[in-house]
Amino acid sequence: MQSALVTIGITCFNAHSTIDRAIKSALEQDWPNIEIFIVDDCSSDGSVAIIEQAIAGRTGINLIQHPQNAGPAAARNTILKRANGEFIAFFDDDDISLPNRISSQVQHLKDYEKQQKVDLVACYASGRRKYDTGYELELPAIGSQGEIAPNGSEIADYLLLYRKHKDRFYGTGTPTCSLLARKSTFEYVGGFDSTLRRVEDADFAIRLALLDGHFIGTQEPLFIQYSTTSEDKSPEKNLAAEQKIVRKHKKYLNKIGFYYYAWHWPKLRYYHFKRKYLKFTWELINLFARYPLATSRHFWATGPKRLMHEKRIRERQPS
Repeated sequence: MQSALVTIGITCFNAHSTIDRAIKSALEQDWPNIEIFIVDDCSSDGSVAIIEQAIAGRTGINLIQHPQNAGPAAARNTILKRANGEFIAFFDDDDISLPNRISSQVQHLKDYEKQQKVDLVACYASGRRKYDTGYELELPAIGSQGEIAPNGSEIADYLLLYRKHKDRFYGTGTPTCSLLARKSTFEYVGGFDSTLRRVEDADFAIRLALLDGHFIGTQEPLFIQYSTTSEDKSPEKNLAAEQKIVRKHKKYLNKIGFYYYAWHWPKLRYYHFKRKYLKFTWELINLFARYPLATSRHFWATGPKRLMHEKRIRERQPS
């Protein structure tokens, strides 16, 4: 019996130094039936020429060029519209996926569907992040440990409020760069919000969660992520995007009494990255006064980890 067609989608923007390796890792997948769509989001650094050279003479791999930069969510939606696969997986333009990534994720997803008798499932791959300093960080996938995979509104609570169910494993969240799901799942959720330049992956997962979706992950690391910086990753743009998805889900957050909290918590991260410590302290006191238990749990669960992570990155920097 022929294997199901899997669409691999790669979005590219000004990735001339890394896009070739991402394409190579897609071509080297051991799954026997794949198609590849690469969407260049109006790069200005010669990425298109590198892509054209990498795919010249090959079948089943197509380049689509956006006439103007529209952002990663819009680029992924372009792939969703063109995809013919029963399953769709997304690769980033600066990552390397191991040859068995697709085969492992498809099998894991199909096994879970059969066991749990559910049909809205997102499967994430575990991986590893490498920094220029030499520091490496393990990226265990959500749902890759524990007896019960995270599912339903508890994922919305985790992504919007960092509220965790004690018997679930949330790993490193819901990054699209490690995601594989059925095309029907992407269609049912409504694709990605093209108005978001950041955290569009979290927004997709929140909408899937509120439709009672399930979130599973592979235990085996299946991709290597390289830490990069860009204008779209600035603290200002991150804050604006995070607060935008809070507004999108205001009805749900008001229902559980946490809209104010979800709106203000991203400011803490912003003030930390901008080193505005007086404003950080004031915001923290304000949240603690309104939500003492939630703020305490959230702060102590994430604050020390963040500081230790930043310390390890600094320690690896050359003197």
